[in-house]
Amino acid sequence: MKKLLTLSALTATLAATASAAPVISAQSIIVNPVQNNVNVRVWTNKDTSGTRTPNYFPGERIQISTSVDQDAYVYLFNVDPEGKVDLILPNRYSGGQNYLKANTTKVFPPAGAGFTFDIATPYGLNKVLALASRTPLNIDQIAQFKTQQSGFATSSVQGQQQLAQALSIVVNPVAQPIPQNSWDSATAFYNVAQRPVAAPAPVRPAYPWTQVRTWRSYTPYTQGTNVVTVYQNYNTQLTDQGYRLVSRNQRGDNLYATYRSNSGTAQLLIRLVNGQFEVRITR
Repeated sequence: MKKLLTLSALTATLAATASAAPVISAQSIIVNPVQNNVNVRVWTNKDTSGTRTPNYFPGERIQISTSVDQDAYVYLFNVDPEGKVDLILPNRYSGGQNYLKANTTKVFPPAGAGFTFDIATPYGLNKVLALASRTPLNIDQIAQFKTQQSGFATSSVQGQQQLAQALSIVVNPVAQPIPQNSWDSATAFYNVAQRPVAAPAPVRPAYPWTQVRTWRSYTPYTQGTNVVTVYQNYNTQLTDQGYRLVSRNQRGDNLYATYRSNSGTAQLLIRLVNGQFEVRITR
């Protein structure tokens, strides 16, 4: 079974006092203003630092990794360029539990999973948000499993701003407040890009001598021409066909050259006889 996902990302650092409410940054990223030791990280398989924005192309497979410094429940969300939000973790597939032990790394999908994350359009910047909490969070207002057979939960929020606002309520509930130094957030970014179009292979001219193993031509001598000027023309033709010069010898009005290519060798003979140039190419 394959699940096509695009990812969401948001970077965050968390700082200072136990009663402060979460902050939504100018980039619509939920940030904890209270210093904490949870220290969650998130990154993709093309950028283990989590600080760059690697390109992925449609059809490529992507893996997301996350780690925490303390035992925590980790929630991973995607926001694609059109604002679609997906909950990656937790899920009901193999390896979909979201409890992580301190100083361990969770890769999703894990090795041997029965599915992959395959990159799909829309093109553009994707963001992956990791939210880690020392206690389980109630995210039912953000995403729910519609049926017992659902592998992934369906999100009820749209766009990065709505997700940030909903999460700010989740980490600071009115009914049962949780210690504000017990959660952290982090983000990673990647870009869904179009594959570069390869330039067409150059079309090689179809010279008459390419059609036979041994080719001869006779050209009348004209003033200002010699075996060297005739050679220059055929040297260009042989080079166009992928041959490279190995050796060249000239004795008076006779010139011999040897060429080599991936397909074999070629011999070029040019000589002035009875007022005309004889050119012979043997391959």
